Amino acid sequence: MPSRITETPPAASPDAAAHFERRLAFETDCWDVHASLDDGSADFTLVDVRSPALFARGHVKGAVNIPHRELTAERLRAYTQSTVFVVYCAGPHCNGANKAALRLARLGRPVKEMIGGITGWCDEGFALERGAAVSRGESAA
Repeated sequence: MPSRITETPPAASPDAAAHFERRLAFETDCWDVHASLDDGSADFTLVDVRSPALFARGHVKGAVNIPHRELTAERLRAYTQSTVFVVYCAGPHCNGANKAALRLARLGRPVKEMIGGITGWCDEGFALERGAAVSRGESAA
């Protein structure tokens, strides 16, 4: 008798490869963001889409604060069209990053979500920076 896991058989390997490759086109994790920021290879703009008050309480160092409702074509004019945005919110219990990613995609901007958000970042043992939001317009790409 199969387990609860195998009672629905796994996908064929080519289908599984396509599925997981596709997922990686939409998301990244805290560890990869941290490594890219740490080694200077970050070719993306990291966006904390929470409120300025939450950003001030703690955010990823190097992130800019643009609440998801403020992701507009006008606000993004400061960034080149090819800028890759990586968005995050509070964590798995929050859909702010999904809303931000949808807005960016609808504006024709390349975007990935940092899965786990602040919760995932802290779970990995990475430090948060504290302080008020800084409005920046420079792009990393």
